[in-house]
Amino acid sequence: MREKLTKSDVKKIEEEIEHRKLVVRKECLEAVKEARAHGDLSENFEYHAAKREKNQNESRIRYLENMLKNAIIISEESREDEIGLNNTVILYMEDDDEEEEYKLVTSIRGNSMNNMISTESPLGRAILHKKVGDRVLVQANETYSYYVTVRKIEKTDGREDPIRRF
Repeated sequence: MREKLTKSDVKKIEEEIEHRKLVVRKECLEAVKEARAHGDLSENFEYHAAKREKNQNESRIRYLENMLKNAIIISEESREDEIGLNNTVILYMEDDDEEEEYKLVTSIRGNSMNNMISTESPLGRAILHKKVGDRVLVQANETYSYYVTVRKIEKTDGREDPIRRF
């Protein structure tokens, strides 16, 4: 699947790749070298742990590079009066009779534990490009749907949000 990324997502991923190549890779290689000097490799826990960490770093670099190679770049811009990427919204949840605050983000930055919802989630898809006062039907799955009402939209950018690490 091709990830949908904004220009700020791409910049953060490029920064992580550079950090992993210039800093983490060097640290991992040094740890492997140091552990190897301790002797018998077959029973050297430090050596195996250092190799595993080195391989995980290289795997992460390949994953991120592949993601960038296949990404679809999308715009963060939206009209002033509608919900767009990186906007914080306050929604009235009719079923719960409560207001909840969410930030609408790309799938790579989605983190429901921090109320950051992806534009590819049912709620994110439903509220994208809606305006204050709009009542929206959210189709969670084939059998469950619910209504939300947009109460407030705050325009922000995505620079302060971290990319979710895998």
